[in-house]
Amino acid sequence: MTSRSAARPTSRDVAQLAGVSQSTVSLVLAGKWAGRVSAATAETVQEAAARLGYRPNQAARSLRLGRTRTVLLVLPTLSSPFFGALYTGAARVAAEHGFRIVVYPWPDGSGPADSPFAAPQEAIDGLLASSMAVEALSEFAGTPVVMLDSDPAGAAPTVDFDVADGMRRVARHVLGLGHRYVGHVAAGVDEWTFRSRGRALVETVVAAGGRLTRAATAIDVAAARDAAAGLLDRPERPTVLVCDDDQIAAGAYKAARTLGLEVPADVSITGFDDILLATALEPELTTVRLPAEELGAVGMATLLDLLEGGSPPSRSLPGELVVRGSTAPPP
Repeated sequence: MTSRSAARPTSRDVAQLAGVSQSTVSLVLAGKWAGRVSAATAETVQEAAARLGYRPNQAARSLRLGRTRTVLLVLPTLSSPFFGALYTGAARVAAEHGFRIVVYPWPDGSGPADSPFAAPQEAIDGLLASSMAVEALSEFAGTPVVMLDSDPAGAAPTVDFDVADGMRRVARHVLGLGHRYVGHVAAGVDEWTFRSRGRALVETVVAAGGRLTRAATAIDVAAARDAAAGLLDRPERPTVLVCDDDQIAAGAYKAARTLGLEVPADVSITGFDDILLATALEPELTTVRLPAEELGAVGMATLLDLLEGGSPPSRSLPGELVVRGSTAPPP
């Protein structure tokens, strides 16, 4: 017989018995698991809860999940479609759990991020921050934080993309077509994601006996056009331009056409991210598809796990190489 003094079972106890995360327990016991976890997992959680005699304490849950049920999403820009999709995924999961998201743009290189609130600890329960260093968030010290598309070596839980693998896929694709002289139109932004892409490209091309030249640019079509033109307007030019971003690739298209070159007959071009622009270009762009909406959703679920007292691990989401008409064998 269970003693009245025995400790009340918690959602963590249910999670441990069922072999799932606390966020999964919350979804199942709130009846919001359909389409997010399997029926078998839901049944396992329900059986574990019944076995332990667990009943959700809604008052305690509200306290544990925070005071305001508000999360601050810090982004480097609002102009990129990528971050719009990221917000969509995060907002969807937040709404399913009764949270709201406040979006706060903080451009890269602007120094530590100031809070838009007089007292951030009283205004928000947690923080999602994308594409920046955790050190930039010193103003929010003590606030639970999950980093998105950021250096996984940081102290905070991180949900990122395996961008190095994505770039290796691009490099193997163009090398497999026969290209041996690669031009890298690189984002001139000192961020973990672009450093990782550059290293993976260099290592793969060099290992295959190819050679590589590089030009840095802002993530801007006009700037990328000028950078790409510098690589193409020379007696011996690269036969393929590998671009760090789809907007950069659009600039490379402009440079090629300005110089009278056809894509891909004279020069192949690749991008990265697979935003809507990739299929608006003609020919459509070979690129790496990064699931930005999934990044936001998984990031928000990870933050909820953290707010519930869990210790969520960092995660890396795979990208997908999408081969379209912008790549062909070299002339």
